[in-house]
Amino acid sequence: MITVTHYLVVAAILFAISVAGMFLNRKNMLLLLMCIELMLLAVNLNFVAFSQYLNDMGGQIFVFFILTVAAAEAAIGLAILVTLFRNRKTINVQNLDSLKG
Repeated sequence: MITVTHYLVVAAILFAISVAGMFLNRKNMLLLLMCIELMLLAVNLNFVAFSQYLNDMGGQIFVFFILTVAAAEAAIGLAILVTLFRNRKTINVQNLDSLKG
């Protein structure tokens, strides 16, 4: 039998992996965006697990809003990434420190 604790452990592991990915790899902007998405998915897993445990649909409905915001964030983030790569020829975050156009 899978309990809420199992879901919470999996979500905590996903969240820890994404935090570790952000701290270990601060250079590649694409990987930073992927780590942020993984964080959001870990939070969504918590919402769904508690929603199922409490027999309340509010958490699952809230997940749809989070997924919508995450999709918009990914689209805008990738558009910015493509623009930066066209202008600077790199996606290294350390090389993107100036505000000159």
